[in-house]
Amino acid sequence: MASHHDHSYKLLFSHPEMVKDLLTGFVKEAWVSQLDFSTLEKVSGSYVTDELRDREDDIIWRVRWGDDWLYVYLLLEFQSNVDRFMAVRIMSYLGLLYQDLIRQKALTPSGK
Repeated sequence: MASHHDHSYKLLFSHPEMVKDLLTGFVKEAWVSQLDFSTLEKVSGSYVTDELRDREDDIIWRVRWGDDWLYVYLLLEFQSNVDRFMAVRIMSYLGLLYQDLIRQKALTPSGK
């Protein structure tokens, strides 16, 4: 069950200016300066698994990085208890994103 903090952060980072500020302010990697922030597009974060279960993910944006699209996955979730399998949950969220991109034929043969 999502907390009111989850909803507040999702609302905050649903604005492209905030995503840009988050990346430029906290990710100290050279590739961030190569992103074309004018191309930021919010991508659906709601998926249905192959077993037809709904999965509400967090905020996903895509942005141009040269000639390619880069997907920025913001997983903002407050936990009241330790989840020892959080890494597995994150992998499944990313897998659902890739499944959706494959269904939409949004990936090139090289996987980009």
